[in-house]
Amino acid sequence: MIRVFACLALVLAACAPVAVAPPSPLAACEAQGGRLMRVGRLQSEQCVLPYQDAGKACTDGDQCAGQCIGRETAMSPGQSAVGACQAEHPLFGCFATIEAGRVAGILCID
Repeated sequence: MIRVFACLALVLAACAPVAVAPPSPLAACEAQGGRLMRVGRLQSEQCVLPYQDAGKACTDGDQCAGQCIGRETAMSPGQSAVGACQAEHPLFGCFATIEAGRVAGILCID
């Protein structure tokens, strides 16, 4: 009888759920091809992911994995422009957004 209870206890113990720790933020970020960095004005730790087409010449965001941007903030909305595909996500800093070959606006993201 004791053997039956011992076997039953072993069987039940084998069915107990095993806690699996989630991957660390660093491991999860690196698995996506990114790097964990402190970014923005608040220096919050975020996974920064590169875009494959970074720096490619563009005239519209549809030509890029991210946005088509110009780093010249002296540009005026409506002005003709050629930009470059965004290098990484998230995007911080000041830049012109370019759509349909024209400056759509100037953004500063902290």
